[in-house]
Amino acid sequence: MIKALTFDLDDTLWDIWPVVERAEELLQDWLVAHYPRIPERLTPLELRELSSEVSAARPDKAHDRTWLRKAALNLAAQRAGYQEFDVESAFAVFFIARNAVEPFADVRPVLERLGQRYQLASLSNGNADLRLIGLDDLFIFSLNAIDIGAAKPDPLLFEEARRRLAARPEQIVHIGDDPEHDVFGAAQAGFRTVWVNRPNRDWPGGQRADAEIASLDELEPVLAAWEGQG
Repeated sequence: MIKALTFDLDDTLWDIWPVVERAEELLQDWLVAHYPRIPERLTPLELRELSSEVSAARPDKAHDRTWLRKAALNLAAQRAGYQEFDVESAFAVFFIARNAVEPFADVRPVLERLGQRYQLASLSNGNADLRLIGLDDLFIFSLNAIDIGAAKPDPLLFEEARRRLAARPEQIVHIGDDPEHDVFGAAQAGFRTVWVNRPNRDWPGGQRADAEIASLDELEPVLAAWEGQG
């Protein structure tokens, strides 16, 4: 019996990278107005790549994308010669825009129907805020890597979800777009797995998901078939 469904967020429920790039452009505009020496030295992409530099120096913080963004901004300000820098205001510009996502058309109607039958939760490596996005009402709880201190495919996020759902691993289905983070990670935790392959990519190798779908509209028949087998 399937009791619960856990969903990845970015690139599963919405397309994230165009939104991130737009958020980075708005942040760049804000920096031009307030701290112009930073955008004189760094493009939006180079500023993003500073997060990788910070992550390499602080692997214990690699799971926390909010911390990484702020640390990268502080590092950019330091290298641009600013002794004082309002990192909270800078990050707020990025964060609000980062959450201005447009969920795929199938998301709300499918999740509303599924929520009548199953417990729904979200598990994300990112820092999306479902309250800002307007989908928080669909989930009984939402966890991300910042909450847990580890990112998928680490089992900690899945184990905490299983504990909160009060279900056995085989009673939970995880749905996500990333073969490693979502499919491999959830399978290692004992969950059933559904790969959301909206762009019709080739499977990269390794153990395949229990099911593959191109949209959430295809999820309900998959679950019904599994329930029927039970």
